[in-house]
Amino acid sequence: MPAYEVLYSPLFREHRPEEYHPENPSRLDYAIEGLKANDLWKNVREPEEATLNDLLGVHERPYVERVRELSKSSGNLDPDTYVSPGTWNAALKAFGASREAALSAMERKGLYLALVRPPGHHSGRNGKAFNAPTLGFCIFNNIAGAAKLVEALDGKAVIIDFDAHHGNGTQEIFWNDPNVIHIDIHETDIYPWSGHEHEVGGRDAKGTKVNIPMPHYSRDDDYIFVWREIVVPIVENLDPKVILISAGFDGFLGEHLTTLRLTERFFRYAGSTLSKYSLAVILEGGYDVGLRKGLPAFIEGHLSGMETEETVHPSYETLKTVEKIIEIQKEWWEI
Repeated sequence: MPAYEVLYSPLFREHRPEEYHPENPSRLDYAIEGLKANDLWKNVREPEEATLNDLLGVHERPYVERVRELSKSSGNLDPDTYVSPGTWNAALKAFGASREAALSAMERKGLYLALVRPPGHHSGRNGKAFNAPTLGFCIFNNIAGAAKLVEALDGKAVIIDFDAHHGNGTQEIFWNDPNVIHIDIHETDIYPWSGHEHEVGGRDAKGTKVNIPMPHYSRDDDYIFVWREIVVPIVENLDPKVILISAGFDGFLGEHLTTLRLTERFFRYAGSTLSKYSLAVILEGGYDVGLRKGLPAFIEGHLSGMETEETVHPSYETLKTVEKIIEIQKEWWEI
């Protein structure tokens, strides 16, 4: 049996807004509720904090120091992104948990869930990334910290980001790094307005960044088709020891930040297709029903050990998107 662990700390609740904000501690309640309902709230352990040097492997010192200083009281990094007196310690713990999940996945095959907040994939080296107007609720880039560790140990790292929003911070951090493959499937033409098909990496890293901008109102059939046609073949080309997942569930039907209409069906399928790989799953977005239903479905799919068979009928827009991406990416991948 593959291992299964949850890395969680009450400190993640200490990053809290003074007034209502969608990224708040109740997100953890929804996630834990969903995990408990599916007998997945088990093997829970407290992770270690990251060190300042760990952070500086990803972010520039002025940005890190700015976060630390602002976290001495409640305030805002930008109009979308708040800090509170608990933010610094919560963010250090989240960054550490993500690295620890990656290390565990390297050491023993399984699924290691870093149930963390604040999230991270919009955070670049100096904060805002790729001309995005804000940090999009993120503080430090947790998945980048995990990828740096895996890259150091294994020579390469593979990230799959299925949050509804493009992981622009992650892309920026690794834009010129040919050893970090970043596959990002997200809704097109929404915040942070990056992640277009032609964004394939810097001069020495072309083809290592794979962007899949999905049409508005995409459903399970669309996502399953794209996952099967692009994501799975690239992963099989790579055959990595570990896959790092930027796991956002804000594309779930009933979440309200995007137009995507995904259900348990897609997330269970996605998890099942990766069942032969060791995963470090690092929480990004998802604010209610996506956490209660999408998160456990993805985990169950992976732990089942069997790939789900799905017959799908994607939209015309999705077919055209796949055609365009394959035309761009076939220079580097067998797809």
